[in-house]
Amino acid sequence: MDYNTKGTVLKKAVVWKELYFYRKSDAIYQLTVEFCHRFLPPYGDRTVDQMVQAARSGKQNIVEGSEDGQTSSEMEIKLLNVARGSLQELRSDYQDYLDTHHLPI
Repeated sequence: MDYNTKGTVLKKAVVWKELYFYRKSDAIYQLTVEFCHRFLPPYGDRTVDQMVQAARSGKQNIVEGSEDGQTSSEMEIKLLNVARGSLQELRSDYQDYLDTHHLPI
């Protein structure tokens, strides 16, 4: 097993806070929380919880995937795909809001 890394077995750690897509997902999370508080009913609507959790899941899976990527590239890819799926679900929720309120993009 020759890794050409002078005795290093693990991949170099990624500083996930510096990743562009992490910063973007964090902004999406913060904006989603604010959007839900402003424009959706606080009680009796599961959409609020679903949107906030999808935004959080997108952000947190980027963190977990980046950290797990040190030991498993496969796990990193899986978690980043989960993040992508969560953010696509969130995008669909925003699209549904626009459609039901007859608002353009």
